[in-house]
Amino acid sequence: MLVLVAPGQGAQTPGFLTPWLDLPGATDRVAAWSKAIDLDLLHYGTQADADAIRDTAVAQPLLVAAGILSAAALAGPDALVSLPNGDGFDTGSGTPAPAALPGVTADVVAGHSVGEITAAVFAGVLDPVAALRLVRVRGLAMAQAAAVTDTGMAALLGGDPEIVVPHLERLGLTPANVNGAGQIVAAGTAEELAALAQDKPEGVRRVVPLKVAGAFHTRHMAPAVDVLGEAALELAPADPAVAYVSNRDGRVVESGAEVLDRLVGQVANPVRWDLCMETFKERGVTALVEVCPGGTLTGLAKRALPGVPTLALKTPDDLDAARALIAEHAGQTA
Repeated sequence: MLVLVAPGQGAQTPGFLTPWLDLPGATDRVAAWSKAIDLDLLHYGTQADADAIRDTAVAQPLLVAAGILSAAALAGPDALVSLPNGDGFDTGSGTPAPAALPGVTADVVAGHSVGEITAAVFAGVLDPVAALRLVRVRGLAMAQAAAVTDTGMAALLGGDPEIVVPHLERLGLTPANVNGAGQIVAAGTAEELAALAQDKPEGVRRVVPLKVAGAFHTRHMAPAVDVLGEAALELAPADPAVAYVSNRDGRVVESGAEVLDRLVGQVANPVRWDLCMETFKERGVTALVEVCPGGTLTGLAKRALPGVPTLALKTPDDLDAARALIAEHAGQTA
C-alpha cells in the first residue's frame, strides 16, 4: 500500500527547483503556472536566496508547484510535455477534475500544512492551476496576517506530548504541528518563543527555530481564514479519486467539498501529522514516497513507521527509484 505525501513550508531551499527544469516540458509548464498566478516561480525556484523564498507568499506556491511537477514526472520522461491544463482538468471554468493527477499512482495521499493543497491535486480534488491560484491567495493572506505581530515557530525535539503540550500552553504558545516521532512544533509571538528557549519542557532535547515567517496554524492566522474562504467559493472541487487523509484529525475525507472546507479552516488550526501517520499504519502502509522537496516527512516516517520503505524526491535522479517502489507497492490495498 503506497502513500504519496507532500511537504509543507520550511522544506524549500535556494535553487531546489533547478534540476527539475531539465526535464522535457518542465520550464514551459512552470512558466505557464507563473503567468497564471502572477508570480515568477522560475526565478524563485532557481535564483532567489533563502530570505526571498522564506516569504510566505512565495514559499507556498513554490512548494505546491514543485510537488505537482515532481509527482507528474513519475509518469515518465515526457510526462510534463503532455500534462493537461484543460483536457481532463479545470483551468477556472468550474468543471470538476474527474481523476487523479496523471502520473500519480498511490493508494493514499496526504500533505503537511500547505502540502495538503498539493495532495488535493494528487487526488483530483483540484486541478493544478486552480490549486496554484488558491495557494497564491493563501500565501498572501497568511503573510498579511503574520505581519500584524512578530510571530514564529520552533520545533521541539523529544519529550512526552502529555508534558510538552501543557507546558507550551502555559507559555501562551500553540502546539501548531503535532508531527509524531517525538516532534512538536510550537507557534506564537517572538516573546513567547524566547521564553520557551529559556524554559524547555521536561524531556525536550532541543528547541529549533524554523525558517517560517509567522505563527501558522494558530489564532494569529484567523484573518487569513476569511480571505481563503472567499476564494474557495469560486472553486468546484471533485471528490477524491484516491484516499485523501486530512491534517485536521487524520481522517480519510471522501467529499471534495469537505476537503476544500478543511483546507480553509486548517490555516488557523493545528496540523495533526501524527494522526495522519496513524491512519497510514491502520490502512497497512508498505511504502511511502515524498514529492519534491522531499526529506522532512520521510524523516518522520522512518521513526514513526519503522520498517516501511521511504523515498524522498529531491532531484530527478530519484525518479527511477521512486517508480520502482511505486510499481512494487501501489495497489496492494485489500
